[in-house]
Amino acid sequence: MQDFETKLDTRMMHPKDQIILVINRVYYRGLTTTTGGNISMIDGNGDIWVTPAGVDKGSLTREDIMCVKKDGTITGPHKPSSEYPFHRAIYKQRPDIKAVIHAHPPALVSFSIVRTIPDTNVIPQARNVCGPIGYAPYALPGSDALGDSIANVFREGYNAVIMENHGTVVGGSDLKDAYQRFETLEFCGRTIINAKTIGKTQYLDDEEIESFEAQIPVLQPEQEEVVFPSDEREIREEITRIVRRACQQGMMISSYGTVSCRWRDNDFLITPTNVHRWDITREDIVQIRGGRREPGKIPSRSVWLHQEIYKRHPHVNSIILTQSPYLMAFGVTGEKFDVRTIPESWIFLQDVPIVPFGSHFKGKNIIPELISKDTPAVIIENDSVLVTGDQLLQTFDRLEVAEFSAKSLTMATPIGELQPIGDNEVEDLREKFLK
Repeated sequence: MQDFETKLDTRMMHPKDQIILVINRVYYRGLTTTTGGNISMIDGNGDIWVTPAGVDKGSLTREDIMCVKKDGTITGPHKPSSEYPFHRAIYKQRPDIKAVIHAHPPALVSFSIVRTIPDTNVIPQARNVCGPIGYAPYALPGSDALGDSIANVFREGYNAVIMENHGTVVGGSDLKDAYQRFETLEFCGRTIINAKTIGKTQYLDDEEIESFEAQIPVLQPEQEEVVFPSDEREIREEITRIVRRACQQGMMISSYGTVSCRWRDNDFLITPTNVHRWDITREDIVQIRGGRREPGKIPSRSVWLHQEIYKRHPHVNSIILTQSPYLMAFGVTGEKFDVRTIPESWIFLQDVPIVPFGSHFKGKNIIPELISKDTPAVIIENDSVLVTGDQLLQTFDRLEVAEFSAKSLTMATPIGELQPIGDNEVEDLREKFLK
């Protein structure tokens, strides 16, 4: 298994290394099978680098990656992917696309076999990341007809396409862009499917999404002098590890997720905006000191919310704001996330309220007022879950417990009526574990 936690820097990495890194992310997140799916890139010479046909995706090395030269010459130890024809056709139709990912992620395959597309208005950033979703009619896998079918849809301006009874294919300006689109689209699909299991999916209208996009923060003034003592650097490292871990565990995706940690008094460190979460490094983390930001960096657009929580709640030392597929099923349906069904989960989370979309916008005080020792987490409709804690690892643990609980509740729904414990049992838990 390759190190798929390495930062994807398209400016410096050879196409072979970029492809290996991303195929590892795709495979080890369970988004394709051993020999399923393929990835390609086209370089400035017009040469196409592509995964090989029939080789284990879990053990690919850079030496396995094939190159089809602009003149048609093939170099490498294997045959290029059998789906290479549609990669070539996409690049021919869309010179602006430089990378293509095709795979069979379970949720998007589900949409393909019922012949529909996921509505990306289920979460706010997905429409902008994915764009409109195209649909390609069925053709024989590996055939020129399939290549023509997909390329024709891309020619219409789509960057993400559902392939009828097959899977999905996405393109991007580089491999990082393509992967973010692929991961976000699959997340939308999983969220919608999970939501339909427990209730009726609620979608945002275009005006609500535009209001979300308008929440670009009014930037704090920059610090005149920045200090990086050892305790500050240690927090940067911890935040970076937790973000990578959340991505690896499927509780954060490239396009969304914020982590912050109190440093001293009300000063804190927070993840930036517009940096892919998989690729965050210590240097990307933004220091907020005395209400001023680290020069040259843009913090998460939710920075004001983190700042308000730290000011009001001295017991809170870390915050995670993220999306995970089972918690978001409750977030996009409004169904009650009742952890009283699982006593151990209630000890960690207690009752988790759901607040309306927009409660996290700048100037709203709903969430800072709700957070307390008795309410360490809230779900924001069609947006995210916010979890607080003393230490960052404790906060991440709460997030994991919340997502696992949401998964259990979702899976229980088709097999019977959920049975929570009563108020007396809850008080017994409170008395034993929380006092």
